[in-house]
Amino acid sequence: MSRIYHKYKKKIIPKLMSHFKYHSIMQVPCIKKIVLNIGIGKVVSNKKLLENAIQNLTIISGQKAIKTQSRKSIAGFKIRKGDYIGCKVTLRKINMWHFFERLLWIAIPRIRDFRGFSPRSFDGFGNYNIGIKEHIIFPEINFDKIDHICGLNIAINTNCQTNKEGYTLLSAFNFPFKDMKNYG
Repeated sequence: MSRIYHKYKKKIIPKLMSHFKYHSIMQVPCIKKIVLNIGIGKVVSNKKLLENAIQNLTIISGQKAIKTQSRKSIAGFKIRKGDYIGCKVTLRKINMWHFFERLLWIAIPRIRDFRGFSPRSFDGFGNYNIGIKEHIIFPEINFDKIDHICGLNIAINTNCQTNKEGYTLLSAFNFPFKDMKNYG
């Protein structure tokens, strides 16, 4: 397993049990899955962009990406129901911990003009969403082969009941929030 998983098992679980005064280890919040999503708006005119996005997302995640279809037609964007408009990957267990480790220790420090993520991006149940403007922050991506820089959405799904639990869980991993003292 990865080093961050061992850190979670050895240090973070006891810290969260004492902080929230849990009686059972099963009550401790944990990360269940991480979903990576790339939406390509220009796919209608250029199908090669979707294939490149799938290839890049597969390289970033270490797992095969799947195409996502539009659910309804939107005339303003020239999209019909069933058109392929992006790709996604759902990471669980070992792949999730390896990706989370690379995200925290390698990719996030490579973001230009980075000042931290907003703690207000929780959804009310402890799940956290990140929008990254350039997918080239991951070192696996070769700059020479990139023809189009696209954004990347990362959804970190937890089993937390509240935003405070999710914030405390991610803060225990030293997740870079903007203003950590005013939220938790």
